[in-house]
Amino acid sequence: MTFTRRNLLKTGLSASVFAATAGTGLLPQIARAADTVKLGLLHSLTGTLAISEVALMEAEKFAVDEINANGGVLGRQIEAVIEDGASDFPTHAEKARKLLQRDKVAAIVGCYTSASRRAILPAVKQYKGLLYYPTFYEGREEDPRVFYTSQEASQSVIPSVEFMSKQNGKTFFIIGSDYDYPRTCAQIAKNKIKELGGTVVGEDFVPLGHGEFSSIVTKIKEAKPDWIYSIVVGGSNVALCKQLKAAGLDGTVQNILSNNISENEIDGIGRENAEGIYSCMGYFQSVKNPENERFVAAFKAKYGENRVIGDPMECAYSSVYLWKLAVEKAGSFDVSAVVEASSGLEFNAPEGLVKIHPTNHHMIKRIRVGRSRSDGQFDIILESEPMEPNPFLKS
Repeated sequence: MTFTRRNLLKTGLSASVFAATAGTGLLPQIARAADTVKLGLLHSLTGTLAISEVALMEAEKFAVDEINANGGVLGRQIEAVIEDGASDFPTHAEKARKLLQRDKVAAIVGCYTSASRRAILPAVKQYKGLLYYPTFYEGREEDPRVFYTSQEASQSVIPSVEFMSKQNGKTFFIIGSDYDYPRTCAQIAKNKIKELGGTVVGEDFVPLGHGEFSSIVTKIKEAKPDWIYSIVVGGSNVALCKQLKAAGLDGTVQNILSNNISENEIDGIGRENAEGIYSCMGYFQSVKNPENERFVAAFKAKYGENRVIGDPMECAYSSVYLWKLAVEKAGSFDVSAVVEASSGLEFNAPEGLVKIHPTNHHMIKRIRVGRSRSDGQFDIILESEPMEPNPFLKS
């Protein structure tokens, strides 16, 4: 995701606001007062990940407000208990313990990186909690107390490679950030490329936050790949896209597909630098259905006409509703009952109908390929049938 002070200020939120609002209105040691139930929202609201995660928290709070305006859950209003993970994994663990042990929240919606998710899992297990994790990730995990509401790696990578291969894609240059998610995506991609008769002509990984791509751009120019497959994450996308454009390899000239560029990232990259780039996501703001049109209009009415909505934001919003529906199906806030009621649960989300897999707690959902326009939105080129999750994909 892209981090800029300008975009953070656009949200109208600041560290002082978070300090003033986090944990307000709590009823000490009481999970559910006569007319409320507590829901924990745990994200990095300060630090390097704040630009990405503030938007997710806003989408979750938006869902809470909608639900409360329509009568709440089992007749109770939701009391959002907001905590700041501060872009620090031990802080995430500390805040999760606070939410579960002291605030006694019915569930937590939150985390962004896999490292932050893993950091809070011991507390979720110890205090018999429940986590809804709204960000696409590498897979290779299954936890009875976690629902993974975005796509796991195979759901993103396999449609991406199949799409590129059908567009005269025979040679590929892979570039990614150097940690679990991009490395896992790259391995899945290489196996699929080989299966489809393609060739990987180059592969490079850079540290998170890396901003110098000149040597890699030179390699790409020499390799002349049919496709650049990018699994670069975060602020590095700004530098990568600008440097590719400066070298005459932007998306209007060179075929580029990313699994990590959504509408939010384009705001930071610059529309002129991202135009023509393909992206593979479960959701784009331009999805055409009545529920998404209602969602986008309502979100803009609250947060501003210029705000954009990307895939993780939509998954964060849907996470709150998935918890609500499971609670209502169970007729209880009890975690075990909610988990049992979640098996096969369906929700008509802004992205379309999604379904919780009955055994592995990942999502059955459609995956889309879009191409970035000059206005920062995406033309949807491809939409899959609902895809089963396969978090433990074996080559």
